[in-house]
Amino acid sequence: MASKSGSTPPTDHDALLDAIQAVLAPLADLSVAKGLTFATVEEALKQAFVRSAQEAQLAQGLPASRLVSRISAATGINRREVTRLTQSDAGAPTPAGASLVSQLFTRWVSDRQLRVKGKPRVLPRQGDAPSFETLARSITQDVHPRTLLDELCRLNLARWDAGTDTVHLTQDGFTPRGDWQRMIAFLGDNVGDHLRAAVDNVLSDEPAHHFEQAVFAQGLSSESVEQVRTLARKHWKALMTEAVPLLERRIELDAKAPDDATRRVRLGLFTFQEDLAQTGSETGDAGVPPRRLPSGK
Repeated sequence: MASKSGSTPPTDHDALLDAIQAVLAPLADLSVAKGLTFATVEEALKQAFVRSAQEAQLAQGLPASRLVSRISAATGINRREVTRLTQSDAGAPTPAGASLVSQLFTRWVSDRQLRVKGKPRVLPRQGDAPSFETLARSITQDVHPRTLLDELCRLNLARWDAGTDTVHLTQDGFTPRGDWQRMIAFLGDNVGDHLRAAVDNVLSDEPAHHFEQAVFAQGLSSESVEQVRTLARKHWKALMTEAVPLLERRIELDAKAPDDATRRVRLGLFTFQEDLAQTGSETGDAGVPPRRLPSGK
């Protein structure tokens, strides 16, 4: 690695390792917090390396003969391990499709007819539109509305008031706190696609294929950070209100040409904040983070 003093200019290899460490650090935090051992993660990482090298070799149109040797040379993993991993590979995990509950939730918060003064309506459980029953039926005819209501309540996304027989949303974003496995699946899907977009842009010789931008600022108070989060929530609601109907219309139109309707898309927005005085990173001699103007990426 290059000297942090700056005496030796960093190489592309150094820069790549720094980026990989930045990506791996939060994954290590998650693994340690949930008792996932290094050996288990190492096995998954080796599998990912072998799969990536195999796909790269096949994409170049190279013959299948000596594939194991070429994968071994590309990854540094010995041939015996490559053979074992290729034989046991069940394929890369694919992002999960939107569940019926998430589709219902998204329709509720994005449909203009289901909002009052910018907030989701409180819906009668039964009856003519707008009601929870008609909303649920618009999503699927195969699952009873009460089943979807029970699942929304289990995930702490909605509340049923038995006295008035009405249903209230309790969250403004689909974060199912009652289902850890679903939350961790969202992490893999969302962060995985975000990282794929960034990596594709870096590796491509063409102009950026994926939209992947961010704004960074430093030297802010907790009050200022909360204002930024409020701004993000405001724009996310506006974006989702426009994006969901557009996507629904496009899905209906593209269904007329199924041979071409093979693509998927993920559109997201996020904020992140941390206290540099507590982490000890990027601080000056007095332990105070240097002030920086906002910058885009």
